[in-house]
Amino acid sequence: MTHANFGASSPIASANGTGPHLHTTQHMPGPTQIPGRQEGEVAAIERLRQHLRHELSSQLSQRVSADEAAGRPPMDGLGRRQLAEAILTDAAEAHAQAELHNSGTGGMLVPPGVEQKLIRQVLDEIFGLAGLEPLLADTDIENININGDRVFIKCADGRRHRLPPVAGSDTELIELIRDLAARSGVEERRFDRGSPIVNFQLPGGERVSAVMAVTARPSVSIRRHRFTTVTLAELRKNGTIDLALESFLAALVRAKRNILVTGGTAIGKTTLLRGLASAIPPWERLITIEDVFELGLQEDADAHPDVVALQAREPNIEGQGAISLSDLVWQSLRMSPDRVIVGEVRGPEVIPLTNAMSMGNDGSMGTLHSSSSQGAFTKLAAYAVQGPERLPMEATNLLVAAALHFVVHLDKPREDSSKRVVSSVREVVGAEAAQIISNEVWRPGPDLRAVPGAPLRTDTVDLLVGSGYDPELVERRDGWWTP
Repeated sequence: MTHANFGASSPIASANGTGPHLHTTQHMPGPTQIPGRQEGEVAAIERLRQHLRHELSSQLSQRVSADEAAGRPPMDGLGRRQLAEAILTDAAEAHAQAELHNSGTGGMLVPPGVEQKLIRQVLDEIFGLAGLEPLLADTDIENININGDRVFIKCADGRRHRLPPVAGSDTELIELIRDLAARSGVEERRFDRGSPIVNFQLPGGERVSAVMAVTARPSVSIRRHRFTTVTLAELRKNGTIDLALESFLAALVRAKRNILVTGGTAIGKTTLLRGLASAIPPWERLITIEDVFELGLQEDADAHPDVVALQAREPNIEGQGAISLSDLVWQSLRMSPDRVIVGEVRGPEVIPLTNAMSMGNDGSMGTLHSSSSQGAFTKLAAYAVQGPERLPMEATNLLVAAALHFVVHLDKPREDSSKRVVSSVREVVGAEAAQIISNEVWRPGPDLRAVPGAPLRTDTVDLLVGSGYDPELVERRDGWWTP
């Protein structure tokens, strides 16, 4: 396969064999593409295809809503596919009757073999991943960005390539995302002109964000987490932290310090949050709160047997029924959590989260987009202003200082932009008017990897040592890297 490779010297440069190995999908010709079809027959096949897709989408949605209203458990994948096959068979028969009725005005029956092929195609489209399948099967790919028929990927090693389209048209791309969103997560998520923005998780854990109508062409961004389960020891092995920092971070978690993980977009905040969560004792009850399911702590029943994963809900077509992250954080406080973990703090949920952290739920964690560990405090204050409480900065800072213990910041080392490293750790020690006071106990070194900074407070050292921290690892460090 030929990739368009994006180098530093040219915007788009062709390169053969320089990118990751991608399996190309060899598509068999569809019913409308087989040579020799008459124009009327092609139109009849297309009418049937559209009818099948419409009926399946409509009836599956109705069944999901009916099950939810009746309190019935959701169907598993096999049950949904069997139901879909029955719906399509009935829809094809009803369509044939309608075509016979309209035979005098252009109606035409589709041959039985073509009808069965169409049913199989629609099933595969709805329950498969269509043109996305080979890209998601390639573990070297980390990000997939689609702008209409332009497909761009970013690999784990930082290389970027342009690939062929994943859909035959913008309409097919929209239909693919709509179908995937309709069966994602715990509820259907719409994607149409009335709801032109959608975010959801694929069965493999990939996060999808898509927009239409507000852009000239539909745009899709797919983010893959390469480490769906990860420990702090594994993060040490891949160079994110060293041995001394591993001991320090594990002790923070075991000592039930409230932690905020910060960094830029796609820097690995969720992965580090998973690594920190690996140090949580298995007997603790965790409540995770996310806009779109990503953390997946509930998937590892051995490490975390008692997890309730909550996901925000978008409003329905009438604009009703929305459940925000803030709503879920407040609800989590009534669910007897040992810790509350928010996948991403990005709005007024900062107030209930800090309340949760300061009301006996020590050890809670979250992530936040920020360009520095120091900048996290300004972001928190800005988000707090958006809440219904409308807290002034001084009050917000007092709340944050009382609730948050440490900020752990991720960055990219200068010599290798494909890597992610912990570059800074700040301990919050108090608040003074419009400023939060903190000590940068691990600071960026020459290559941005964290090195020991300001001394820890005595009571903090005592607490962490009691939770397994070994301060001598810092004294024995030879440069940054201690295997």
